[in-house]
Amino acid sequence: MPVATTSFLIFAASQVGTPGPANMALLATGARYGFRAAFPFVLGVALGKQLVIWPVGYGLMELADQVPWLFTVLKYASATYICWLAWKVANLRLSVGKGQDKAPGFLAGLIVHPLNPKAWAMIVAGFTGFVSAGTSTFDATATIALVLLSCQLVLHPIWTFAGEKIAQAVAGRPAEKYLMRTLAALTVLSVLFVLFGGGADI
Repeated sequence: MPVATTSFLIFAASQVGTPGPANMALLATGARYGFRAAFPFVLGVALGKQLVIWPVGYGLMELADQVPWLFTVLKYASATYICWLAWKVANLRLSVGKGQDKAPGFLAGLIVHPLNPKAWAMIVAGFTGFVSAGTSTFDATATIALVLLSCQLVLHPIWTFAGEKIAQAVAGRPAEKYLMRTLAALTVLSVLFVLFGGGADI
């Protein structure tokens, strides 16, 4: 097969389903606003990865070889943004369905993966590790895109729904601030792992 679809599906599910900057954002958003209010954000996060997949598939990595410093800047700028989001999460207090502020919408979700170093690393690994030589660009890119989108449409809502249920259990209790700080810390740790331990060479 031009693309090792089954193997990539297993890899993609393991990556999409495990903690990372996007899943921590989804968990925190579900906790703060509830699953229903957060759903446009979830959809934006899922579709936002396509904004990375297709440019990568059609030659963005060649640009990375030609201008490596640009992608180094992008990598650390993205990590900084995710850490800033984590700081906001650490200071949130939960009140599902009662917040004065509105839940982040579709457009806010759309930019999460383009600014997520784990997403870049996952996509690059997909093209370099699971696509056979000679595969057409469209076939390879479409397969990677479809597999990742399928995983996201299943797993991203689960993270968001889990956030809502966790919030219902701890909102207004002493454990609340420790939960939000833990989510923020996990977000930062996931970024650091991808940058320094997970091979996020974008």
